[in-house]
Order: sequence, then C-alpha cells, then structure tokens
Amino acid sequence: MRLNLLDKNKNRNILLAGILSIIIGVGVARFAFTSLLPSMLDDFLSIKNAGLFASFNFMGYLSGAIFSMFIKDINAKVKFFRVGIALSIVTTLLLATTTNEYIWFASRVIAGFGSAMVLIVGGAIVMLKLNHEDKTKAMGIHFSGIGFAIVISELISQYTLKYGTWEDAWMVLSVLAFLISFYSVYILSFDKELRRDAPRHKISKSMFTPYVILLILAYFAAGVGFVVQATFFPDIINSLNGLDGYGNIGWLVVGLAGIPSAIIWMRLAQKYGSVNIIIIAFILQIVGILIPTMTNAISLNLLSGALYGSTFIGHVALFMHYGGKLAGKNPVIFMGAMTAAYGIGQVSAPLYSVALLERYGNYNATLYVTAFIVSFGILFLLRAKGLKPIS
Repeated sequence: MRLNLLDKNKNRNILLAGILSIIIGVGVARFAFTSLLPSMLDDFLSIKNAGLFASFNFMGYLSGAIFSMFIKDINAKVKFFRVGIALSIVTTLLLATTTNEYIWFASRVIAGFGSAMVLIVGGAIVMLKLNHEDKTKAMGIHFSGIGFAIVISELISQYTLKYGTWEDAWMVLSVLAFLISFYSVYILSFDKELRRDAPRHKISKSMFTPYVILLILAYFAAGVGFVVQATFFPDIINSLNGLDGYGNIGWLVVGLAGIPSAIIWMRLAQKYGSVNIIIIAFILQIVGILIPTMTNAISLNLLSGALYGSTFIGHVALFMHYGGKLAGKNPVIFMGAMTAAYGIGQVSAPLYSVALLERYGNYNATLYVTAFIVSFGILFLLRAKGLKPIS
C-alpha cells in the first residue's frame, strides 16, 4: 500500500497536519515558555513579569477566540489559520533576539492571538475536512497534539539548555516551527482559488440556550484550572522542599500523560456522555491541583502533573468537540464562544497567582483559590444536565 503524505483529503494527513500545527501554535508559541521559565527566572525574569507575560499571552488568545467566532467563510478560516502559524513563529523568534520587556509584552499578546487561530480555527478546519464516520475518535487524535506539543517543546528546550542558553532554545524552537509549518499550511487548505460561493453560516442568538451558557461558564472554570499550572508548574515543583530541579521532569510528565488522554476521554464521552465525563475530569483536575499543597513526595507530585496533563487536554478536546457538535455546520461559533470564556479565566488566574505568591511566599493559596473556582465547573454542569441542549 502506497503512503501518500501529500494527499490533502486523506484523514491520516489531515490529522498529522493538525497535530503539527498544534506543536507550532501551542507547543512553541505557548508551552515552551513554561519549559524555559525556570532558566529565565534564574537569569533576568521576575516572577511578577512571568505572570504578567502569561496574562498578556492569554489576552491575545482571548481576542483571537472572540475574533474566530466571526470568521464565517471557510476560505477566510484558512487565511487566518495561516496568519496564526506565521505569528506563532515570528513572535517566538523575537524572544530569542531581545530581552526588551515591552517587546516581550507585545510578542506575548500577538502570540496568544496566533495560538487561537491555530487551535480554534485550525481545529474547525480539521473537523470540516475529515471524512470519517467516527469524528469523535478522530478529533481525539487531533487534540492529542497538545500533549505532543508539550513533550516536544520540553525535550528540545532542555536539550538545548544543556549546551546553550534559553535564547538558543527559543531560536531552535523557531526554526523547528518554521520547518514543519509548510506541511500544515499545505494540507489544511481547501480550494486553490477562493470560491465566491464558499459557504457562510449566520450566528443566531437563539443558539445560546441556557444549556450552552452553562457549558460556556464551565469552560471558564476549566480555563482557570488550566492556566496556573500551565504557567508555573515547574516552579511549583521546584519550590517544594527537596524537589528543586524536578520541575522540568514534572512538566514532561504533563505532556506524556496528555498524549493519549484526548483519545481516551473522547471514547469515554462517546460511551457515557460528554457532560458526565467532563465532570469526572474536573474532579480529577481538582485533586491534581491540591496535591502540591499537601505533600512534597516526588511520586505524588509527578501524579499531580499526570492528572493535570490528562485533564486539561481532556477538557479542551471534550469541550471543543462537544461545542462544535452542538453548533452543527459552523462549529467555530461555539468553539470560539467557549474559548473566549476559557480565555477570561486564563487572563485572570496569573494575576491573582502572582499577588498571592508575593503575599504568602508560596503557591499554596494560589492552588486553593484555583481549586475552589474549578469546583464551580462541576456545579454548572450538574445544573446543565437538567436542561435541553438546543431548543
């Protein structure tokens, strides 16, 4: 059987291109910051600015999520997906060439916008292109790219740090992203020329039923649960007594646990219902958040990383697929609305994290507040279970 990796309509190629795009837009443009954070903190970066950079990054992501809701034309989606890829690469390159904090703030905002174009708009393109009887399973494979993104950016970052600086790591990551971008851009496209009759889908307010609104609120809680550890996890582990230096191992575990998680969660959702499985993921996420506040045992804190990696990636896959499914022919509508709520949680969480860290000198208060907010996601979904999804 001949393997043709250049066929734009093969499911295998579409999924590969989607995963590679996530490595660029999420791994290089976002999660590499977490991988390199301990090295940057040791060199020039303050914990306050680290939190602010994260918050600015998610402001960009939030703006991209909102913007994505209004991209109705499929050819426009392809254009903005390509813009997202380009922004992810250029903004990463900037971090390798300067330590000017104003440029970094601007870069983080723009990178966030680029990440949204890659993850949300790119995810919608993948979902529309796939010719698969079981799209739930296929999209689970696509979102496993988030785990690969963490693992690959972490391994490249740590390997480069052995022989060079964090600036060198940013440069290597930029080059990697540039090289693999060609395949994603080529495969995740439709017509060679824009068609005037390209399908457009209107946004209707009636789509946003109480059920959908509760789902969106739950995803806000998931956003808060995601961002604290996404920004500080290696430093959280390093700050525990006797665990200094284990932070990056913990972060690698996050990615490794995340790779199969989307596929597993999506299969469970298919069997037991999306809302039920999302609630279970929330419960496990809360356990993972609280572990570092209770023990400095390395095995349990690595478990915390595994729970975090598997649940946050599970949440992204479950909410994005379920939202896209509810929205029907224009999946980006609910995917964008949910991600906007997620983004609000992402913007706010680093700010209170830094404030509590500076006040108490450790991450415990931050993790307690985060677990409390995340628990509301469970309450919103329990309420939603008594309502009709779409009227």
